[in-house]
Amino acid sequence: MTVEAHQQALPTPSEDFDRSHAQATAARRRRQRAGAIILIRLASVIVVLAAWQWFGADISPALFTTPSAVAHAAVGMIASGELWAYLWPSLVVLAIGLVLASLVGIAVGLLLARCWVIDVAFGVYITFLYSIPTVALVPLIVLWAGYETTAKVIILFLFAFFPMAINTYQGVKNVDPRLIEVGRSFRCSERQLWTNIVLPGALPFILTGLRLAVGRGLIGMVLADLYTAVSGIGYLIVRAAGTYQVDKMFVPIVTLGILGVALTALLRVIELKLAPWIAADRHE
Repeated sequence: MTVEAHQQALPTPSEDFDRSHAQATAARRRRQRAGAIILIRLASVIVVLAAWQWFGADISPALFTTPSAVAHAAVGMIASGELWAYLWPSLVVLAIGLVLASLVGIAVGLLLARCWVIDVAFGVYITFLYSIPTVALVPLIVLWAGYETTAKVIILFLFAFFPMAINTYQGVKNVDPRLIEVGRSFRCSERQLWTNIVLPGALPFILTGLRLAVGRGLIGMVLADLYTAVSGIGYLIVRAAGTYQVDKMFVPIVTLGILGVALTALLRVIELKLAPWIAADRHE
């Protein structure tokens, strides 16, 4: 390259200024949008709590409660350690069940999507089991595994496994076949196709499946507590409801909601780390 050509290839000061100005404008808009989102959500929470407090004040405490009563009950349950004593066993079950469901679900989804013989042979069983309400299998699981942690993990696994497997399968199937053909034309090995084309293309579906699995896992966690043993946060809800302590009953319910929001936010952060292009596409 000649000196003249090299000088022409370099960005001019005006181009540098325009680029930096555009980046600063984009950053400012992102901050403004983030601030607006926080304000809207804060206002929404205040309105909902105020309406709840206003309507709940006119209803019998044996049937309903108010946010102030729930907060007062929460302080007492946290101070006495009662909430944590029932929450901790459920969190252990949730962690084990979600990890197993994620690993097995992703593996099964990838295997079915990439091996058509296995898909034809075993895909119908995934559809068959997914069509059966998991609640109907709970008595059978309890009969086989008993009332301890093993049964709870199996129940939670069944709730969370199918979203992971089905979304992974759909993600791999939705990878553009032209990209795979380009990779093969460049003589990519199967491992290179997986790591550079298939998995990045299926990642948005896998992360969506993980978010669905978290929500269904929380349902399975509470259901397992109700059916299997006198422990866990599900049992705490039933015990409080049985004694007409509605304020104490709402404490674990609100705790589950907060836990779901926190786990979803954590998955958003993981999504930004693993697949930043997904968030970029959403903000375009």
